[in-house]
Amino acid sequence: MFAVDLHAHTRFFHGRRRLGDRFDPLGFRLLARAAARRGLDGVATTNHDYATAFRSDRIAAIPGIEVSTTRGHVLVVGPDPPTETVPLEYTPAEVVELAHDRGCVAIVAHPFRNSTVSELEDLPFDAIEINGKHPRTRPLVERLARERGVPLVGGSDAHYPFEVGRAYTLIDADRLTPAAVVDAIRDGRVEVRISRRPFDRLLRRGYRELHARKHADGILTDPSPGVGRPPGESGGTDGTAAEGGDGSYSGR
Repeated sequence: MFAVDLHAHTRFFHGRRRLGDRFDPLGFRLLARAAARRGLDGVATTNHDYATAFRSDRIAAIPGIEVSTTRGHVLVVGPDPPTETVPLEYTPAEVVELAHDRGCVAIVAHPFRNSTVSELEDLPFDAIEINGKHPRTRPLVERLARERGVPLVGGSDAHYPFEVGRAYTLIDADRLTPAAVVDAIRDGRVEVRISRRPFDRLLRRGYRELHARKHADGILTDPSPGVGRPPGESGGTDGTAAEGGDGSYSGR
């Protein structure tokens, strides 16, 4: 079993592409160092709408991209993700097809934050993410995955290196390669883990406050379920469990 964070970024800012391209090698080195210290075996670099190949002696670098579709974000992870996409140019269906054509998996990112859940039913996504920023949505995401018949994966959505590993995926494979990650996800040989370290719990409280103060991030053309504050983040009565309340959360 390999521990892999399937959703991480090499920069903490968006835009300013030229500056970001120069920063990314340093950002990846810091990310890889932090991931190795957390005990992870690999990390997928899923920057917004572009993919860059990285190498590390510390961990396995899994190629990926987070595509800003017309209805939310989709992670494309595998040996040959698209190198660049234009925000809002692709529908989710087009991204799924693109991912499969390139030997990758298509994963619904943070489904209850800025993805239109109602449109997922007829799309052949390979997995649905439990996002490290919003682990309290786990019961909702688990129910959605059961309804769709797809596995769950975990990713931290780290934009700063110290965030990596707060959610990750156990990959059942003989060796850790991009193709092996794709095969394991498609076969359902994956398990989600959520970190319960005090630092990570403090981070999550901070993100709940942050998302309580803002609305949609502007990437969607129309409103969708869960935009803004994810369900359950306010401690409501919609059936979501508080962190650790059902005993199901585990991690390093």
